[in-house]
Amino acid sequence: MKMNNSKKTKRDTKKIFLKKGPCSSAFFYILNREFGYPMETEVRAAESLCGGIMQQGYQCGMLWGSALAVGAESFRRHDDRDQAIGIAVTATEHLLESFLKRAKSADCRDITSCNFSKKLIFNIIKYFLFGKAVTCIKLADNWAPEAIQSATEGLSCEQIDLPRLPISCASEVAKKMGASDEKVVTVAGFAGGIGLSGNACGALSAAIWMNTLNWCRKQTEKSFYTNPNAKNILKAFYEVTDSEILCHKICGQHFKTIEDHTKFIKNGGCDKLINVLARA
Repeated sequence: MKMNNSKKTKRDTKKIFLKKGPCSSAFFYILNREFGYPMETEVRAAESLCGGIMQQGYQCGMLWGSALAVGAESFRRHDDRDQAIGIAVTATEHLLESFLKRAKSADCRDITSCNFSKKLIFNIIKYFLFGKAVTCIKLADNWAPEAIQSATEGLSCEQIDLPRLPISCASEVAKKMGASDEKVVTVAGFAGGIGLSGNACGALSAAIWMNTLNWCRKQTEKSFYTNPNAKNILKAFYEVTDSEILCHKICGQHFKTIEDHTKFIKNGGCDKLINVLARA
């Protein structure tokens, strides 16, 4: 496996961040490069998760992009798909812990002090005029080597306590959307609100990313912002959840372990929501 020096990543993180635009794509790219496997179309599709899931303000795009990268790498490292899913969730937990130590919050809205879901133009102006863009770039520059380290550690952990057939709600959505085993594992870390955190729904993000990925393969020159399907998925999601997006409120619980999450899904938890997302 090709592994580059993380010092190189730290030196050019700002450049990548500015070139790639959305933080979600930038960090998907940065970790992919570290693992030695570029995924250009997949990286482009990750734009849909910037701003905390289509500018909704929830988990920072740096986390979503990094989680996709460790999921893809977990698939490459493990022949058994179920084991790869479990490892991807664990590695994402490591990423989340590292990010929280650095940023103090997982949410885009807290970090930027901007609400891009309302008065978009006003908040974009605010983002650049009041130095919030600089805040994000500095955060990206500081966290990049830490993200690589936490991802590598999480992927290398010996998992002796994984359930026999670990389940990720995000992976279940991807499977129902006809995804390959690779993509099923790639989104696995989104489980339980990304890394079992209970924050904004990981199944929703999986559906949006999968749909945008298919769209990007057909619309090679267009931005994901012009993809109407992603907006339809978000609308359908809010209709089912009565406008609730937080995993722990939708499920009525926090998941402490992968086994807890697996039992919940096995027992029919979020079945209706998963099916709606897959069809939307």
